[in-house]
Amino acid sequence: MISLNDFTLKDGEYLVKLSRKAVETFLKAGIKIVPPKDVPKKFWEKFGVFVTIEKLGYVGPKVYKELRGCIGFPYPTKPLIEATIDSAISAAVEDPRFPPMKVDELKNVVFEVSILSPPEEIKVESRKELPKKVVVGRDGLIVEYGWYRGLLLPQVPVEYGWDAETFLSETCMKAGLPPDSWLLDDVRVYRFEAVVFAEVEPEGKVIKRDLVKELRERKGE
Repeated sequence: MISLNDFTLKDGEYLVKLSRKAVETFLKAGIKIVPPKDVPKKFWEKFGVFVTIEKLGYVGPKVYKELRGCIGFPYPTKPLIEATIDSAISAAVEDPRFPPMKVDELKNVVFEVSILSPPEEIKVESRKELPKKVVVGRDGLIVEYGWYRGLLLPQVPVEYGWDAETFLSETCMKAGLPPDSWLLDDVRVYRFEAVVFAEVEPEGKVIKRDLVKELRERKGE
């Protein structure tokens, strides 16, 4: 059975470049690319995946990133390669928080692909124990209550410097719920892990992000 550990940097480079190509083709020609057939078998396994597109901004010599779109599949319902193409296009033109991307934006955005493990519900005796079960730098979270659902990828709390309790509260708010909703017994909380591959610069080098290392650096360790 294929696991997240089976995805190499080379695999990540391929998926990130595929995401960019899918968006570029869609923005220029209005068509969705067909998944290539001659790719590793693991790409045809079903995995959850999210594609994040970030716009680069500049303050003097300092570069910062601003979200431009992020959409994906939390659960392994499609072959990874198909889900990646669909997520990339949706992140570019269907994220309701932003207007559809235009082709001239491509030169100033970076793509990131997060491959997800299947979400598992966090079970606790007392809801107050939940933060102890969440590891920042490893876990992503999903909060569900009826029709309400919110998901935050593992890199989000690292980038914002959140602790586990803040991460839980922010995921609740992403679901449209009050921040302390994770304390309620009928609110379900799931965690998942992800392997994350990202462009360093537009059309540039692709890296595999080490979220634990990023967290340590943020803390000055």
